[in-house]
Amino acid sequence: METKVHLTDLHTERQTWLKAMALSKDEIQSFENRLSEIVKANNQVEVTSMVEHFQNQFILQREVMDILIRDINASEAAMAKQVEANPVATEHKTAPDHVDLRDRAETFTNLFAELKAEFNKFAAKTL
Repeated sequence: METKVHLTDLHTERQTWLKAMALSKDEIQSFENRLSEIVKANNQVEVTSMVEHFQNQFILQREVMDILIRDINASEAAMAKQVEANPVATEHKTAPDHVDLRDRAETFTNLFAELKAEFNKFAAKTL
């Protein structure tokens, strides 16, 4: 049985995800700046290999975010069309829950938190 959720709740959740993704992108930029500092301060082989590892991880995380943001925006656009087609009492309307999108957003959040912790540990050790 498909779960129905109020449109306003779906919209609010999607907006929260988009804000979290924007913050994550900013954090990655900050991490990349710290990587530059690390490389300048320490050019040992094991350090440079870890720098490359983190550079690759940051690229991958950006790609995942871009895809997720695209899918969230597409879901928002579909909901907006539904509301435009029938704008009466939209605050009471429901739609199928976006379980897949939620799972992907939560997975991203958890994996990004792990990467962030790993990077901070590395940066603390090398700076």
